[in-house]
Amino acid sequence: MTSSEEFFRTHPAFTHEEYAHSRQSASRRTVDSLLRKHVASGRVARVRRGLYVAPTMGASAEAADPFLVATKAAPDAAVSHHAALQFHGRAYSMWSQVTFLTTHATRGFRFGPIEYVPVRPPEQVAQLPDMGGGVECVPSGGGTVRVSTCERAMVDVLHSPALGGGWEEIFRSLSMVEFFDLDAVITYTLALDSAVTAARVGYFLSLHRERLFVEEAHLARLAKHAPKQARYLDTSRDSGRLVHPWNLIVPDWVLEERWEEVA
Repeated sequence: MTSSEEFFRTHPAFTHEEYAHSRQSASRRTVDSLLRKHVASGRVARVRRGLYVAPTMGASAEAADPFLVATKAAPDAAVSHHAALQFHGRAYSMWSQVTFLTTHATRGFRFGPIEYVPVRPPEQVAQLPDMGGGVECVPSGGGTVRVSTCERAMVDVLHSPALGGGWEEIFRSLSMVEFFDLDAVITYTLALDSAVTAARVGYFLSLHRERLFVEEAHLARLAKHAPKQARYLDTSRDSGRLVHPWNLIVPDWVLEERWEEVA
């Protein structure tokens, strides 16, 4: 049986169930008693019910890796949207909010300076393996983070712009990604079965053809699923110009990337 100290060294963030499993035949009462003792001593800290962190010696519990914490927030949790881009070092702005995909009913919470926000995956892919795919396990901070790939994060923020921070943050962040697996991008986009999302993805890729090695065949696959009638890029319905073949009305400030003019 692994000692508690050894478990804490290899599990900087962990669930009650994981710790109980390491105690093998110990009763729930014993496990609860041990955890209370370690919390009282300061060796571990309770994030919320069933979720703990074990900081390294001299470190604050509230300085725990937020991506590891989010990964442990639900059985299928995966860091997503802007937080995934931030994890991959491809976010224009650093946020103190971490979103995570999960199909489980769970509430958001705050621990230290970080707000953790659960997000239901789009219903079209929610019941598929890995909630539609594009989820990887990456070693980080002494543990393993479940996180959306840059490809999935790209499509997810274009599908739900509010979770990406709005168009300036989205475009600036995605422009920091040097490479996308375009087949993965398109496959996931089409799985969402949203004409507007297909158009948004196609529009972004068309702006970065040379940099991202986008071919006409890639754009054609998306254009087939673009709206048949004109749709606004954003739900705010800002006036702008109609961009073909995407049938998107794109505001001038987005078309020209005049970000500084937007409050």
